[in-house]
Amino acid sequence: MPLSSVLLSSLVSSPTKKRSRAKMWMRTSMIMGIIMFVYQMVQPLILTTIRPFILRYCSRYIQKFIACTNPYIEISIDECTGEHFRLSGVYVAIQAYLRPKTCELARKMKAQFGTNKKLILTMADYEEIVDEFEGIKIWWYVGKTVSQRPIASDFEHRHLSLQFHRQHREIITGSYMYHVIKEGEAILRENRQRKLYSNNRTSWNRLVFDHPVKFEHIAMDPVKKKEIIDDLISFSNGKEYYEGIGKAWKRGYLLYGPPGTGKSSMVAAMANLLNYDIYDLELTAVKDNGDLRILMHETSKKSIIVMEDIDCCLDITKKRNDSVSKKDKEVADSIESRVTLSGLLNVIDGLWSASSGERIIVFTTNHIENIDPALIRKGRMDKHIEMSYCCFEGFKVLAKNYLKLDSHELFETIENLISQEQITPADVAEHLIPKTINKDPEHCLKNLIQTLEKRKEDRVANQQEEPKAEDKSEIPNPQEVEEKTD
Repeated sequence: MPLSSVLLSSLVSSPTKKRSRAKMWMRTSMIMGIIMFVYQMVQPLILTTIRPFILRYCSRYIQKFIACTNPYIEISIDECTGEHFRLSGVYVAIQAYLRPKTCELARKMKAQFGTNKKLILTMADYEEIVDEFEGIKIWWYVGKTVSQRPIASDFEHRHLSLQFHRQHREIITGSYMYHVIKEGEAILRENRQRKLYSNNRTSWNRLVFDHPVKFEHIAMDPVKKKEIIDDLISFSNGKEYYEGIGKAWKRGYLLYGPPGTGKSSMVAAMANLLNYDIYDLELTAVKDNGDLRILMHETSKKSIIVMEDIDCCLDITKKRNDSVSKKDKEVADSIESRVTLSGLLNVIDGLWSASSGERIIVFTTNHIENIDPALIRKGRMDKHIEMSYCCFEGFKVLAKNYLKLDSHELFETIENLISQEQITPADVAEHLIPKTINKDPEHCLKNLIQTLEKRKEDRVANQQEEPKAEDKSEIPNPQEVEEKTD
């Protein structure tokens, strides 16, 4: 066919082909529009119903795939536990265990100051260090999460994670974790910063407890002092014993004696010996038994709960005493606290007493005769300690503390006088404190002797006046005799 004929035929057919292509594109556009419309209609259905099923099944297979390819296991320990977001003791113990390695290996650290302004370093957020146990490598990591609290804004807390090879699962979960917690708790006991807590109605306020008194400063008989120290140490090491006899790990001490005999100092010395916190519980600030249970539940392990001057809580200790005067009953009724004797007994010796282990409960009183016997019986107050007037052995302790004297020629005179007169350790200490720089120890001793001699003179004079008063009362009044005869 000639070329001219081919060109002519193509020119004739081209309008027809253009129209067919236009129709095809129109159909395609309509189909795409219908598809998009249908997709927009069914998209919410896919997102709300079908998509979760797809993701769930896909994630399951993804996790299985990761588990097959990743040989490492991870364990996390949260910083806070429970619905009240209380600081986890396990978390704190692990932090203490990791502290030496943190100082050696970590690049980012957080610093704070503990007891005696000792620098304490911990891992910063997102920091990682490596530990080794029986030839096994363990990676520790500090992470941070945000939890939605129902009544407040977002709550940020941290967690510690450890990673290890899955072939060491039994060793890590069976031996290593217990080793870490035990070692961490030992470090905390050695370096912990003791606290002194005071209560309002249902919560505790705290401050750093830095009282310097120790048992060597307590003015009392050395044999009696050693007995108390041995009892305290035996209690602190008695976890297995108390578990074996089925008793809560607690012990009660009753300290009684005149004012100024060192009851509060004894409590401070107990806390320093055992490295315990002190909770100073003021019962008159507690509204009722329910609030008392809340306060006792918030106390921690390794603590001493002190109720000073328990005899002054008239509404509790004298409620069952018929000999209470009318005035005392009016005072008791005016107290807002409605804590009852049974409520107090329940938290120190009942079911609530076992809510937190390793606690010492101390009552102090100046008048033991005013306390209900049920409150201080053995088993509740296990050990009764009389804080009496100063003896010569107690004086020697004070002379050593205040004057740095082990012996002196005036000691014999003081021994004779102090065995005859009643004087509190607080009074003796006041005389032994040098009031000026120039006064030497001998001057302080002479002042004490002078005070003791004055007390002896007053005592003798009072004893001589008493018989005279009795004799005078027996002599009849002449005027009265005359009236009777008349």
